[in-house]
Amino acid sequence: MSQTLSAATLLAVPLAPLAGSLIAGILGTAFGGNRIGRTASHTVTILGVLIAFVLSALTLQSVIAGARFEGTLYEWMVVGGLKMEVGFLIDSLTATMMCVVTFVSLMVHIYTIGYMADDDGYNRFFSYISLFTFSMLMLVMSNNFLQLFFGWEAVGLVSYLLIGFWFNRPTAIFANLKAFLVNRVGDFGFILGIGLIAAYAGSLNYAEVFGKAGQLAGLGFPGTDWLLVTVICICLFIGAMGKSAQFPLHVWLPDSMEGPTPISALIHAATMVTAGIFMVARMSPLFELSDAALNFVLVIGAITALFMGFLGIIQNDIKRVVAYSTLSQLGYMTVALGASAYSVAVFHLMTHAFFKALLFLAAGSVIIGLHHNQDIRWMGGVRKYMPITWITFLLGSLALIGTPFFSGFYSKDAIIEAVHASKLPGAGFAYFAVLAGVFVTAFYSFRLYFLVFHGQERYDQNPDAHHHDDHHGHGHDAKPHETPWVVWLPLVLLAIPSVVIGAITLMPMLFGDFFRLNDVIHVDAARHPAMAVLAEKIHGWVPMALHGFVAPPFWLALAGVACAYYMYMVNPALPAAIQRAFRPVYSLLENKYYLDWFNENVVARGARLLGTGLWKAGDRALIDGLLVNGSWRLVGWVSGMVRWIQSGYLYHYALVMILGIFVLMTYFVWLNK
Repeated sequence: MSQTLSAATLLAVPLAPLAGSLIAGILGTAFGGNRIGRTASHTVTILGVLIAFVLSALTLQSVIAGARFEGTLYEWMVVGGLKMEVGFLIDSLTATMMCVVTFVSLMVHIYTIGYMADDDGYNRFFSYISLFTFSMLMLVMSNNFLQLFFGWEAVGLVSYLLIGFWFNRPTAIFANLKAFLVNRVGDFGFILGIGLIAAYAGSLNYAEVFGKAGQLAGLGFPGTDWLLVTVICICLFIGAMGKSAQFPLHVWLPDSMEGPTPISALIHAATMVTAGIFMVARMSPLFELSDAALNFVLVIGAITALFMGFLGIIQNDIKRVVAYSTLSQLGYMTVALGASAYSVAVFHLMTHAFFKALLFLAAGSVIIGLHHNQDIRWMGGVRKYMPITWITFLLGSLALIGTPFFSGFYSKDAIIEAVHASKLPGAGFAYFAVLAGVFVTAFYSFRLYFLVFHGQERYDQNPDAHHHDDHHGHGHDAKPHETPWVVWLPLVLLAIPSVVIGAITLMPMLFGDFFRLNDVIHVDAARHPAMAVLAEKIHGWVPMALHGFVAPPFWLALAGVACAYYMYMVNPALPAAIQRAFRPVYSLLENKYYLDWFNENVVARGARLLGTGLWKAGDRALIDGLLVNGSWRLVGWVSGMVRWIQSGYLYHYALVMILGIFVLMTYFVWLNK
């Protein structure tokens, strides 16, 4: 394999999905006159993503062989000394992300043929998901902050279009607006961080900024005793909190389940929500300079990992349970970033992308098989009707809870060990949170699994079945059925890496030369010893998995599965009794810690009050009342006065002259006294 990467080949990676998206989006919809049909639309978009995946895999192969690319492709403009350009930085971190994004996207594209078969917006949907893939590729391949921000915003925009895909549903419109607004809050912090970098480093190029990291480390933030680099890193991380749904900016993600299921797999498993994790890993040379920022990252991640898991326990919608597990796993990745174990965070990002996309798509397969019922209380016994969905869902769940030898085990255990080794002030709380999170994850994952695939069949008891808001027009009393091959093939293809990818990539990604090549990820080992401690403890995938059977996380996970089995299979009356006994706790969880209430009643109402105040006091009273109306009133009054003086009568003027002379004489006499 050649040691050089050509710019033309790299450019083809994001442009192939973009071309597919434009063809399907313009020619395949009413916008361009419906020139091409469904088959042409899905063929051209799948082909675009397939080309991107093949080229990404070849790129990864070249990068492993030692190739690297860093260069500007197009200079947009120069403002002062600040260059704004489009460029690519291809190293092991980028190549990994490219492969994950394109592979999961390809699986989602194939799956969509089956899932959206009855939907009128078929071609539009394919156009959106290809556009999403393009945006994500531009984000991960960028070598400068401007292009990163472009990809960041483009991903946010397309996710808005996708979450509100069924735009005649009020809930979908509310959900996409919420996602958009919450992301704007995060993006405000993000652009402040980028602005500070541009102001103090004088460049937007990663390599130049990292080259000046040492100088930035010595600067204070004007007017405070904070370090400048701490402020920059926290601002950048606030951007990541919005995109990667960290507490308290996580509120958009569960609601975004209103979009079709393939979106849930694409946005909430592999791509958009991992953009924040990728960005912090990419910015490791800056984050390493500030323990305060790392501690902030660690604590926020720990809160998300544990408390979002609790919410998964009480959900009844199959997709929302998986959504809360995504939040919790993103918390784990963030904790790893805070402990300076960046490569472990990216490792978990990669393993999680496969098994979480698998779980979402398998959940979608169950939804199709059960004629678009999403409530797990009205499922049960699906295993014998949908064997392929059942086995893949089980493999995904085992990977998620960290069963030894499965991919999720290696990354999750490495995170727990890394936090244990961290010396930051928040490490104690974070270690407790990630350990407790193991039990919680196992409990809600297997609660979902047992309720859906085992136990008695409960389809005929569904009270919503006959007046269900069903836009697909299926009957409801029919038995479940296995889904067509375009739906189950992606499940099988995602199940394979969900089982094996952790073992294959554990040593090269964490301790080999994979991320050390050209210093992709920078860690200050003296101050942040987590990776050094891990290197002493982990000696290969087999010993790690065998040791996993005696480590606390395994027993916590086993306890979680056992509790779920007892409560939902053996003694189903118990959950209801617990719910009655702990009513306040249950209502706290059911209201999602009242964060939505707070946002709607305090933040939104406050904004509305401010808006009304500005409108009444500022717009109506000050601008309209004083400036606009006041100015013409003043002119009218002055002209009225002048009109009274300029009467045109001679004796008026004579009188005024005599009075004028009298006043002047009086004045001069008074002056000479």
